[in-house]
Amino acid sequence: MRVDSSATHAPTTPLPGSSRAGLGWGLVGVVAFSFTMPFTRVAVDGLSPLFIGAGRAVVAAVLAALALALTRQQSPVGAQWGRLAVIGGGVVVGFPLLTSFALTTAPASHGAVVVAVLPAATAVLAVLRGHERPPRAFWVAAGLGAIAALGFATVQSGGLGQLHVADLLLFGAVVAAAVGYAEGGLLARELGAWQTVSWALVLCLPVMLTLTVVAAVRQPPHGTPAEWAALGYLGVISMYLGFFAWYRGLALGPMAQVSQTQLLQPILSIAWAGLILGEQIGAATLLGAVVVIAFAASAVRARARRARGITRSG
Repeated sequence: MRVDSSATHAPTTPLPGSSRAGLGWGLVGVVAFSFTMPFTRVAVDGLSPLFIGAGRAVVAAVLAALALALTRQQSPVGAQWGRLAVIGGGVVVGFPLLTSFALTTAPASHGAVVVAVLPAATAVLAVLRGHERPPRAFWVAAGLGAIAALGFATVQSGGLGQLHVADLLLFGAVVAAAVGYAEGGLLARELGAWQTVSWALVLCLPVMLTLTVVAAVRQPPHGTPAEWAALGYLGVISMYLGFFAWYRGLALGPMAQVSQTQLLQPILSIAWAGLILGEQIGAATLLGAVVVIAFAASAVRARARRARGITRSG
């Protein structure tokens, strides 16, 4: 039997355990992820964004390969490899690279507000993936959340027509992460929480290692101790150990409720940006965060209420 194995559970069935346990694991993952934006901003001050985005995945993949080998995990089978490729494309390749390039010019607090729409985006992808029919309130809230995030980014960029490339990269990162989170939460019920992220990292290792070497050759890395430490956190915690807790929480479920813990992430990220980076957190940033989080919360909760109603009627 594999460690933390859940192979006997169907993809749509949460693992045995209380909802409180799922929420607890989800919160641990959210706290770990909340440092990602500030520490990425620290790292890009001295290291190239390509080196950071790819290098952090290589660090995590090496840890993942060791963990899988030491515990003698069975390899995924059949369609699971394709699903792992989807997860890897979202959270191993897409989100790290896009945010690394975006934060070379955008403040960490700005990135946190734009990415605050991620819980709603994850809920939307989970709905589409599960062929659900949520209430109209869900789609209204999710749409308004996206509009609010776009509006904030536009205003901060100087007005209509002034949306920066960094904002487009951040929105792309949201989509990539939402895909990876939704699919990862489902596959974790089959492979186990840490096994899912581990296999996704190992699958993407050849690509990310190649990109890391290319980045190092084009721009030899010369970072300060703080910048290297930030990269270490991104590789070990943001890219690997944080997903142990996050996917475990989603697998225990209910996924709709556990995903609500992600609403705390932008608040924490903005706080760390002020405390760690000394960024000035203005009224516009705080207002944007409140509005985006409010709509994201409405979308996630509308789906959660529908999911509970279906469970009771079933």
